[in-house]
Amino acid sequence: MKQGFSWRVLVFITPALLVYAVFSALPLLDTLRLGLYSTDENGLRSFSGLANYATILHDPQWSASFWNAMLNNLKFFGIHMLVQNPIGLLLAALLSLPKLRFATLYRTVFFLPTLLSVVVVGFVWQLILSPLWGVSERLLGWVGLESWFAPWLGLETSALNTLSLMSVWQFVGMPMMLIYAAMIAIPEDVIEAAVVEGASPWRIFYEIRLPLILPTLGLVTILTFVANFNAFDLIYTVKGGLAGPNYSTDILGTLFYRTFFGYQSQVASPTMGAAVATLMFLVILLGVGTYFLVVQRRLQRFAL
Repeated sequence: MKQGFSWRVLVFITPALLVYAVFSALPLLDTLRLGLYSTDENGLRSFSGLANYATILHDPQWSASFWNAMLNNLKFFGIHMLVQNPIGLLLAALLSLPKLRFATLYRTVFFLPTLLSVVVVGFVWQLILSPLWGVSERLLGWVGLESWFAPWLGLETSALNTLSLMSVWQFVGMPMMLIYAAMIAIPEDVIEAAVVEGASPWRIFYEIRLPLILPTLGLVTILTFVANFNAFDLIYTVKGGLAGPNYSTDILGTLFYRTFFGYQSQVASPTMGAAVATLMFLVILLGVGTYFLVVQRRLQRFAL
């Protein structure tokens, strides 16, 4: 017998809806509204339509800062996709081996950095990589690679890559655990049948395990994209609001911070900051929408 909607369900849904509305929906809508206003020299706001967005995208100074931050954010995301997620996949595959000893200990060790504060991670890595009192130069000297040492966090060519790898070290446990959970959910009889047929471990992984975990890999990709384009804390902890040297580590999060709140000589502009935040939201929305409309549909067809 089909039951009708129970109004008692609203008793449990309403608190969650209120929290979402107050802390997510309303701030987002107010940000979209604020981005359509401009502030004059006296601090008075007036409706200006899309003028803020035209300034960000076409003004020489603003557009240079925005596209530099956008390019750096894409590099930041690309390093996570090319380094973090493949390492997470490899670790998950190794940890899912049935005869691996101390697997629980390994999972804990690999996941532990994820639980650390970003402030702690940034401070510790600055100590390790410091040319003055760090231990990285000595460690490289032990393996004969002392000439490779450089002040990586102080060079424009390597600062962003170094920060990206610091972030990879901290958060590689997240994709590892998601992929590991998907791998151990694969029925054992499927693997055993492949072993009986004489399939090699590599063929089992490539033709059985990998296709079955593709939805999880897609989820890991979109979570990485959203997290990287919302990134701020690690860059700010290590490099401050200016994201030096010479804005080489500037991403959309730090650009928004300087614009909205002001930093040193840059005057705060909440309306321009709201416009930057709106563009960040649109970039994330475009990426997520592309994933669900293109990638997710193909994964569903592949599963069928």
